Amino acid sequence: MTKHIFRSAIVIASIVGFQACGLNEQLGSTITRKDADSVIKVPALLKGAYDNMQLPYQEFDNSWGLSQMTTDETVGPTRGGDWDDNGVWRSLHEHTWNADHAHIQRAFTNLLTLQFSASNVLNFKPDKNQAAQARYLRAFSMFTVLDLWGQVPFRNPTDTLLNAPKVLKAQEALDYIISELNAIIPDLGARPATAAYVANQDAARALLMKCYLNKGAFLNRAAPTFDAADMQQVITLADQIKATGAYKLATDYFDNFARDNDLKSTENIFTQQNGPGYSTVRNGNATFARWKFTVHYNMTPSGWNGFTTLSDFYDKFEATDRRRGGAYTGLTDTSGMLVGFLIGQQYDVNHNPLKDRKGNPLAFTRDVQLKESGTNLEVTGIRVIKYVPDFYTSQNSKDNNEASNDYVFFRYADVLLMKAEAQLRTGNTAGALALVNELRLARGATALGALDVNSLLDERGRELYWEGWRRQDLIRFGKYLQPWQLKPADNPRNLLFPIPTSDLAVNKNLVQNPGY
Repeated sequence: MTKHIFRSAIVIASIVGFQACGLNEQLGSTITRKDADSVIKVPALLKGAYDNMQLPYQEFDNSWGLSQMTTDETVGPTRGGDWDDNGVWRSLHEHTWNADHAHIQRAFTNLLTLQFSASNVLNFKPDKNQAAQARYLRAFSMFTVLDLWGQVPFRNPTDTLLNAPKVLKAQEALDYIISELNAIIPDLGARPATAAYVANQDAARALLMKCYLNKGAFLNRAAPTFDAADMQQVITLADQIKATGAYKLATDYFDNFARDNDLKSTENIFTQQNGPGYSTVRNGNATFARWKFTVHYNMTPSGWNGFTTLSDFYDKFEATDRRRGGAYTGLTDTSGMLVGFLIGQQYDVNHNPLKDRKGNPLAFTRDVQLKESGTNLEVTGIRVIKYVPDFYTSQNSKDNNEASNDYVFFRYADVLLMKAEAQLRTGNTAGALALVNELRLARGATALGALDVNSLLDERGRELYWEGWRRQDLIRFGKYLQPWQLKPADNPRNLLFPIPTSDLAVNKNLVQNPGY
């Protein structure tokens, strides 16, 4: 019997370093296809693909950092000797990065590792549902690469690893992703019978909505267009998600991000499961870093005293808007910490005022600079608590990465806002306004009397802040190159990130993006 030499996923995982667009091809061993099929099990491979979502999405210096730190929502100030990191955070906010930026390289590599591990599942005879899940994860990673870099290195499962991956340009990549998502929907599970942390039909529909909504921006970032047929696809997909009856807007906005959001949230469509035995066996930080990177050392739970929002963004919220934050049962009554935006004096659980490490009042200020110095550098900037700190697990575990908050990719509120945008861009302003006001009233904000693209962008910011969509939204609405707080107007080249220098060297099919 002829034996076909086959490179197993085990060998690849242990020997092969996935260098962004290509693999280090120095494989140390081979096994036969028959032997591989007897050893390698599809559920384990599929779990590995899901696990590979943590590093590119939950780790804050990967795609989240590129998608948030480059916007009007987020800034990472250097505080004396803290958070300098050779200026990588400042360069992201100021849009002064280059092709050797460490976080750009890291995100590119990790997203393509996810793509590879998802494709690899397809080599081992998965059933229809398993194959659909793997194809969804692959499409998800490809979408993010397309969003950030405008071109997508890609391998078919049967492609030889000895050749560099081909590179799909924007139109080709978008067409492929849309085709894949439409093809796999019948083989994915339905919500709510399928858990939100498993690729499901509504997750595919939500990602399809993103594809159609952003198509004109991905093809022409400097001057996005919005085809009526694409906008109708967005509306139809939103109606299909609503028709399942699986979702409604949460009574408490922050339940969507709580330690038990898998039970509490009535909005979450697609998530990544976290907690003991899940996030701790993967690479990178999970949701606990979402509060650690912003809160002060002397707060409970303690943090790393880093990232903040900007006062101009904070001022977009009405005082009654519950998304702005306040007390949250299970956290505030246990530690004294609030959720949402933290500004002014902070208190412990007994309402005693907290102090910084120098004994000064721990009172967060509106003002913040990219490079802080002086006596108040520990308290500058409004802090953001989007994920409710998992106080129980953090106090009863040796590893803070065991926090149980599932990481949120898609929510029903975003579906409503995408539908409203599609309606607005096709002339149905009344329908769009009704959807936006449905959301605002559910959040405790007052109804808008009118709606235009600027007020809709503001509403997306208020609803989805710090969830990783802001850069994409600013580009689609034509605002990304405009000046904002701590950032001047900048170069059109920054509508795309540069292909990392090291990746250009190993894949001749990649072409550096214009201006770099």
